[in-house]
Order: sequence, then structure tokens, then C-alpha cells
Amino acid sequence: MTSDECVIEADGVRRRYAGGFEAVTGISFSVARGEIFALLGTNGAGKTSTVELLEGLARPDGGTVRVLGHDPYREREAVRPRIGVMLQEGGFPSDLTVAETLRMWSGCTSAPRPTGEALELVGLRDRARVRVKQLSGGEKRRLDLALALLGRPDVLFLDEPTTGLDAEGRRDTWELVRTLRGGGTTVLLTTHYLEEAESLADRLAIMHRGRIVVAGTPAEVTASRPARIRFELPDGVGARRLPLGLRAAADGRRIEIRTHRLQESLGELLRWAQESHVELLRLDARSASLEEAFLDIARTAHDSTAREASGQEAAVAA
Repeated sequence: MTSDECVIEADGVRRRYAGGFEAVTGISFSVARGEIFALLGTNGAGKTSTVELLEGLARPDGGTVRVLGHDPYREREAVRPRIGVMLQEGGFPSDLTVAETLRMWSGCTSAPRPTGEALELVGLRDRARVRVKQLSGGEKRRLDLALALLGRPDVLFLDEPTTGLDAEGRRDTWELVRTLRGGGTTVLLTTHYLEEAESLADRLAIMHRGRIVVAGTPAEVTASRPARIRFELPDGVGARRLPLGLRAAADGRRIEIRTHRLQESLGELLRWAQESHVELLRLDARSASLEEAFLDIARTAHDSTAREASGQEAAVAA
């Protein structure tokens, strides 16, 4: 990726808190112009600490951060007018109406878009005269997004953007984010909804304990994890009759096969079933989802961390 294409860049970034706790431990990644990049991780993985550095809200304790070619902390005046930030919680004055909140924020925004246009984008035009305290949780998230879009940002940071939205509101937000990307906006997204990341992200990174443990396109990340085949055997047919080439786990009649060769393994299973005159009940075969890959990666990373800690304790004891 050339410097002209790179809009967000983190190189060896570290962040420490009081007491010496290191929340971000030397991570590196970049985001291209017009790309949607998802930063995922378990609670405490360091996502929020990383995003705050990118937004210029804090200075890294090591490494470098660049947004639109600038240090977002030291060169805030150059960066701030060109980014939009949607925090997990906006903290609006509760007695202002939706329209009044947008007008107030417009006064702090360079070249803001019309408030009516911002409300239309997020589906709140008919709620313009409603006081903020009367909005539902999902409507407040839409207002958060409207404020982030007021300045027509080149870079948009979305921190858990669809929390509290119903299914329709979530899908509408996804379509809006895709439209913004189509217009050239670069989006960095954090979310606990893995379906959201899988649907939206061009690329993603998964963090654990301050480190990036895997990165790539959603397809690349899921391809590294085994697919699964599930079915039930009829009465009188034991799991021991299955082809030896298929590694199967049995729970009574329920069978699960994990494989990195889904088409080949499924073909072998179906040929065996046909030749043996066995009906496979409730047959379901699918590639790993991002959720399955995420849980597997998180579990593997956790086990590795636990082994490291155990080894350190043993070394100290010795």
C-alpha cells in the first residue's frame, strides 16, 4: 500500500496506563482510502485504547500513529476537521431536541452539512422536534451517527455503532456505511456483532491482550479455521462405521466432523452414505463463520497466554 493510499497507519504502537499496565503492546496495521476496517477483540483486548490513539485523544507511549498523513495528537488542527467520531455513548443534553442538538454541534463543525440532510441519512427526520431524553436507545445511537457525519468526514470512526438498534435499524446503518465507503470515506469500525464485521469489513484485525493475533479479509480469517459437517445417524448405525478418513466427534447419534477440506470430506461422506444405504438426518455442512473463527482464535490466544503465565510462574519458583 502506497503512502497516498494509506489513510490510517499504526506502526509499533504501545499504550500504557498508571501502574505500568500496557493495554496496547506494539501493534501495527494500516487502512487504505475508501476501506472499511474492523477492529475486533474480547473485552479488555485494547480496541478502545487503540482507537483513542487514532482519534488523537491520547498520545502513544511507543510507536507512531498517522491519520491522513498527520500525527492526530500533535497535529490535531489538521486532522480533526476531516474525521468523524461516533463514541459508544454521546452524552447529549437531555432537554434539547434532536434538531437543537444538531444545530449546537454544527456550530463546532467545519463546513457542516445541513442538519436536515444529516437527519435524513440516519432516519431521524420525523424525530427532529423530540427531546433527546424521549429517544429510545437505538434512536440515540442514530443521533450519535448523525453528529459524526455532520462534517462530511474523510475518515469515520465508529465505536459499536449499532448497539441498541433493532434488526431493521442495524441493516439500514450497514447500508449507510456502505454508501459512505462508495463515496470515498474510510471507516474504522469496532463491534461486538461479528455478523456486522463479516458483512461490512473489507479487512479486519482481531486483538487479544493488546496484540493483533490475526488480520486479513473476513474470508482469509475464516479460511484459517475448519469447516464443519453435522448430521445424525439413524438407529442401529454407529459412528464406528463412518469412513476412517473422516475425524468425527460423536454425541450419541449426533455427529460433527471438522475439516479444512469441506468439499472433499463432504463428498467422501455422501459416497459412503449412498454405498451403505444410510440416510444422514439433519445434514448441515458449512464453512466456518467469522463468529466461529473469532471464538476459536480467542480460545487459542487465551490458552497460549495461560501457558506463558504458568511457565513464568514455574521459572520464578525454580
